[in-house]
Amino acid sequence: MPRPKTHDDALRVRLLDRAGELLSTEGPGALSLRRLASDVNTSTTAVYSLFGGKPALLDALYEEAFRRFGDRLAALPETDDPVEDIVRIGLTYRDSALADPQFYLVMFSKVVPNFTPSEETNAAAAETFTPLVANVRRAVESGLFVDAPHEHIALAMWGMVHGLVSLELNGNLPPGVEIAPAYERAIRAHIDGWRKRS
Repeated sequence: MPRPKTHDDALRVRLLDRAGELLSTEGPGALSLRRLASDVNTSTTAVYSLFGGKPALLDALYEEAFRRFGDRLAALPETDDPVEDIVRIGLTYRDSALADPQFYLVMFSKVVPNFTPSEETNAAAAETFTPLVANVRRAVESGLFVDAPHEHIALAMWGMVHGLVSLELNGNLPPGVEIAPAYERAIRAHIDGWRKRS
């Protein structure tokens, strides 16, 4: 009879979630394997068993953050309207950030100095940009958008939603101002700037 698996995927996810929380709220100095294990009520042996050490933990954290984000984007069905599909990608960007705020800083900043994700993890992260580029390409090729490099248009759109969401998650909004009421309208206004005029 095989030995029971004591360090399962549920523990792995709890450790990654807590590691993301420590990094995003307290910074890299707060993330020690001993503290992480204690916070999740497990042992450092479990952390080493699941990840093999801090560098591999950080890589797994980065990969998990982009995997969850990528899964949400992949769940969006493609329609025959690339412009509406772009709007839905923008909305999903914010939804994903609000669902996993502990990963947002990990994904989009150098929260751990001198840490570089593995090539495989970097490639998986880059894939999350693909749905937006693909839909912008469709909009350009169908004549809905101006004839400009689709990567440039997509990057401008990505930057706009990233800026709004970053302000929201980092608590940098002006007092009394909320993003939610204006967020979709901002996406649509940005899109309108790329429309081809007759």
